[in-house]
Amino acid sequence: MDRPHPGLLMFIGARYVEQRVAEAVAAAGYDDLTPAMARVAARLGEDGSRVTDLAAQARITKQSASVLVDQLERAAYVVRVPDPGDARARLVVLAPRGRAVQRVARREEAAIEREWAAHLGAERMAVLQDALTALREITDPYR
Repeated sequence: MDRPHPGLLMFIGARYVEQRVAEAVAAAGYDDLTPAMARVAARLGEDGSRVTDLAAQARITKQSASVLVDQLERAAYVVRVPDPGDARARLVVLAPRGRAVQRVARREEAAIEREWAAHLGAERMAVLQDALTALREITDPYR
């Protein structure tokens, strides 16, 4: 193979973003947030998510997702609330501390995007964004 597979190149970029965001989050004082906890929290829907959905999206067992949600809850990043659509179920939603760390992560993500745009140029960055967005149609069952 003359050059790396596009999937590998996307993974390298995603790993870079994950590391930069983790460093920014830790520097902001949220050093108790483990990578596993962050990966589950990042999958929370705006109106909350069920543990089973988080497990499926993170590709982990329901038991593992439950343990991670317990850890997130103990650290005050999330809370569990009744699901308005099903009285028997509970939703996991971001708590105020979780929203605060989310703002730190979004700022770092925006900084990375600006750096990449400066490196690639606006036109190439737009093409990259369009191509990756189009690939979601065939790669992301949770889009």
